[in-house]
Amino acid sequence: MDWIMLASFPVLGLFAGVLAGMFGIGGGLVIVPVLVLVFGYYDLAPDHRMHLAIGTSLGTIIFTSVSSLLAHHRKRAVLWPTVRRLVPGILVGGLLGAAIADSITNRALGGVFGLFVVTISLYLVIGRRPGAHGQMPGWPGHVLAGLVIGSVSALTGIGGGAVTNPFLLWRGVNIRNSVATSAACTLPVALASATGFLFAGLGAGDLPAGATGYIYWPAVAGITLGSVLTAPLGAHFAHSMPVEQLRRGFAVLLVFVGARMLWRSFF
Repeated sequence: MDWIMLASFPVLGLFAGVLAGMFGIGGGLVIVPVLVLVFGYYDLAPDHRMHLAIGTSLGTIIFTSVSSLLAHHRKRAVLWPTVRRLVPGILVGGLLGAAIADSITNRALGGVFGLFVVTISLYLVIGRRPGAHGQMPGWPGHVLAGLVIGSVSALTGIGGGAVTNPFLLWRGVNIRNSVATSAACTLPVALASATGFLFAGLGAGDLPAGATGYIYWPAVAGITLGSVLTAPLGAHFAHSMPVEQLRRGFAVLLVFVGARMLWRSFF
């Protein structure tokens, strides 16, 4: 195992931690495309490169989401009844999304990720929040929302906040509780999705040593170490720098990243 590749994982984690803490966008939007580049350079998992990158990203989110969840819980901002109603759908959706990802090609999965990145990035560039449209739905509505959140999160390797937060704002939850509740949903999203990718990849024949299914543990360890160290620094920057302008600038960069992945997937 190349030591330069191993060293790249904590560096990626340091970068992703700052961005996640500063912008609140989740590290998966950065982690997945960089892992695809690293795995491609070392010719790892040529037929399942996107699957391995997404599964590994979800594996890191399991560990990094815990500190965020606890911080929001201590501030009593998490709407736990909403979390409990969303979790059943999230768990099923995470497993379903992993199964769907396993059934499509590496190129097609890259296209799905690229389209999602472009969509989220344009949302950040525009800077508009969804207006409130009524109250939270009943149990069936929560289950359906959880299915969508879990499935999209599994297909894209993110923690779910990019989907959960707009949904909660749309249903009239204030921004403070929305962010906190989205953070609390990230752990079950990552657990279900990563478990799905782990089992879905057990039969893949081109995975590197150190991988269990579509989760590459050396990358999980290195990225987690780096991101845990720098996420608080990113949160500090969020209160001392012109984050909104930086957020939009970074979103423009992500538009090009997503567009590049779309181009490579379909052309």
